[in-house]
This record gives sequence, structure tokens and C-alpha cells, in this order.
Amino acid sequence: MKTDSASVPMRSLSYCMEKAIEDGYSANFQVVDGLLQHADSGQSYEPEQVHIVNFFRFEGESDPEDNSILYIIETNDGRKGTISDAYGTYASEEFGAFFTKVEDIQKKTATEE
Repeated sequence: MKTDSASVPMRSLSYCMEKAIEDGYSANFQVVDGLLQHADSGQSYEPEQVHIVNFFRFEGESDPEDNSILYIIETNDGRKGTISDAYGTYASEEFGAFFTKVEDIQKKTATEE
């Protein structure tokens, strides 16, 4: 994760995922047939039922295949979890199409994290 503040360390995808789990965002999600799906129960959600609490983009230093994005999400029925994907050339079209429809999106600043 790149930040504007020199006092905030660069963080990895695995670090941010572990932190999200510690904060109670432990559900795993995937995008299936144009809907967000809870991996364990199979419950599906429309874009308007999903709230993006925070997100992080990671850029590979030497390989574009290392570009990824992590969304920290909550659903309208209280499920809290994460989902990640590549972005750029290697991004899933279905993933991108779903998340461009999600209107409730927030980005916390480095001091809020």
C-alpha cells in the first residue's frame, strides 16, 4: 500500500488481510454470476447490499501480475469480510463489473487505519 506519509510503513496484502480478520472481517466472498457471494453459505448479494468500508491497492514493484486490490466489506445483513483480485491487465472482468456498481464506498486515511 502506498501512502503519502513517510511515517506510515508500506503494508502487504497479507498484512492487511490479517488486520481485517483481527478487526472482525473474517468472511470470505467471491463474485459469481454477477453477484457477491459468501463463500461458506452461498448467500448472494446485489451491489446495493454491499458497503465497502475500506480498500487497498498494491502495486508490484517489477511485475504487473503482482497488482492487486483488497476490499474490506460489510453486507446489509451484517456479514463482514474481504475479497481481493488482481487489477489492471489481469483483473477479473466479472469482479470489476460488480464493484463498479457498488455505490457505498469509503476510503480511510492512513491515520484512521
